[in-house]
Parts: sequence; structure tokens; C-alpha cells
Amino acid sequence: MKFQFGIEHEVAFVRSNGDFADFTNTDYDEFAAIIKQLPEYSTDRACLRMGDQGIRRKRWYIEGIERFDRVGNMVKCIPKGIEIRTTIHSSIRETLMELRSSFDQLVEVAGQFGFSVINTSFNPVQTTFIPDPPLNDYERLRMAASPEDRTEHLPLLTYGPDLNLSVVGATVNQTIDWAKKLTYYSPYLVPFSYSPCHYNGRPWSGKSVRTFHRTGVRPAVLAFINDSQSLIESDPSLTKLTEKASEYGRIEFKAFDSCGDFDRYAALFVLLKGLILDDSLTGRSIVPDRDLHQQSGMQGWDSVEIYQGSYQVLQAAMTAIQNPVINECDHISDQQHLDRLSQWLNATTGLSARSLTARAKGMNNQLAI
Repeated sequence: MKFQFGIEHEVAFVRSNGDFADFTNTDYDEFAAIIKQLPEYSTDRACLRMGDQGIRRKRWYIEGIERFDRVGNMVKCIPKGIEIRTTIHSSIRETLMELRSSFDQLVEVAGQFGFSVINTSFNPVQTTFIPDPPLNDYERLRMAASPEDRTEHLPLLTYGPDLNLSVVGATVNQTIDWAKKLTYYSPYLVPFSYSPCHYNGRPWSGKSVRTFHRTGVRPAVLAFINDSQSLIESDPSLTKLTEKASEYGRIEFKAFDSCGDFDRYAALFVLLKGLILDDSLTGRSIVPDRDLHQQSGMQGWDSVEIYQGSYQVLQAAMTAIQNPVINECDHISDQQHLDRLSQWLNATTGLSARSLTARAKGMNNQLAI
């Protein structure tokens, strides 16, 4: 299989006075001034969605919630930060090289305006977003258009990556099946992205406040297809219709936490790639299991069930990427990335590799294999 890759990385900022920059203290125009100083590449239009409001013209754009008047005119955008997105690449390495370049440019320009970058997956200060003024009739109708529109207030509090990958020549049915598979195994995949987090101004007692509050209400995975007859009605959504040729077959994994170490993203890409290549895991789900994601977000690998699931998906990915018949390139690099995840899982649980294997084999639960 030949893969294509892209990534969207949401960047959070701290103001020069030390305050976290969010909808309570930062205006759209402040972030817009940063975007204005960053370059625009006309060749990006062939593969990047521009949007109907002209906000997404560049590789960097302001992420937030749009507000409208009663007749549908956008009157302002409430910002949460700036998102970086890459163009489409045939290798993970090229994708991450572009991300690092765009990130470095953003850091430099933002610093000129008194903003510094901070890595977080959830607003460390605010716990809710209440629209002010309240939503009008037009906005309420607009929010009812899809499950994601109804919950668009939640992403204003969260930060994370969208890891995008597709298989060249894949059918719509294959794309949807892979999306169902990644949705099912998402609670076991996301702990590989966890890092210490804050909530309501203090350290959070769990492993991922973003996962605990978001996944299940919001999608873990979206599959972009061009066949309206294959759309699946679900809440949250699993499939999304697109008319942009560059998006056909794109699988967008949306459940990972934000990682300040971009090499972690490379390893997570390989993990997703490995599960697409794998033919041993049989679990499928149209919507993410919210209870299991909350268990994962609260306990992580302290949960026997989550630990076993993470171990098994990692082993399945390792086996698949070592098969040169189905993995056409990057065998050594792929293995190195998954070895890193294995070492991290091992170190986090404090077990030797032998004990790790014995523990996983000795457990008995209902994980589909």
C-alpha cells in the first residue's frame, strides 16, 4: 500500500504578562496580525481547503468559533489559537519536516507580537465556554446542522492534532472500514499521546482531560468520501462528504492529545498506518465508546483493560509494518518509531519486556482480536 500524509496542529499561546491566551483576553485581530506576517503559497490551494470566509488562505489560520448576525452574515470570530496544517506528502518524514518549518516560522513571528507558544491539550484556566451574546435564531439553526456543529463550543477549550492519512487507490468501503477500526481502538491508541495536564488552574488528577471531556461527544475519526450513498448517519459523525479531489479517501484521526515533541507525531502516524495494514484486529465501531475513552483519559495505562488494549494494538502494528509485501517503504524507520512507543509503554508501566508480555498474555477481557 502507498500512503499519503498530512497533519493539522493546534497551537496555544501565552501572553507577555503570563496569562494563557484565550477567548477571555485575546481578540481575533491580535492573532490576525500574526497570520498577516506569515507567507502564503499559491500552490497550496490544490490540496488545502480554503473555506468560504477566506480565513484559511494560508498554512496557518485562526482557529475559533464564528459568530453570525440574524441573517447569516459573519460578524466576528472568537479565537482559541492558531492552527498549522501541512500540505500532502508521500512520507511521514516530509510531513513532519514541513510542520517543524511552519511551527518555527510561527514561533518567530508570534514572539514579535508578545506571544509565546505553550503545549497543552486543554485550556488550563477555563472549563466552559458560554457564548456572549447568546446564540441568535440563525446560529441555533446552523449549530443543528450536524453533530459536530452542535458541539462546536467544546473544541474552543481543547487543543490537539488531526493526523491525516490515506491509501492511494483505496475504495470508499475500505476507507470507511479503516475509520471504523480506528474508532474502535481509539481508547487504546490515545494513551500513547498523553502528557501531564492542567485543568481549572491546577494539575489534573487523571491522564488526559481532553480525552475525558471530548472524545465520544466529538469524533475520534472522520472518513472523507465522495459518495453520498455511502454516508453513515451517526452522532458523532464517522463519514463526511467532500467535493475536493485531494480529500477523497482521507482518514482524519482526531483523538490524540497535543504533543510538543513532533517525533511523537511520527510514531503515532506509524501506529495508525500499522493498524490500517493489519488484518488481525476485528473490532469495528461507528461511534467512539465514550465510557471507555473516559476510563482511558482518567486512568490511562493504570487501567488493566486500557493497558492490554494498547499493548495489543502496538503488537499488531509492529507485525504489520514488518511485512514488506504490504508495507512498501520505510520498514526500518517505521520499526524504530514503534520501538520508541514500546519503550515508552514499558517505562511507563515500570515492567521489563518479559513481564510486559506475560502480563498482556495473562489478561482475559473482551477486546476484539
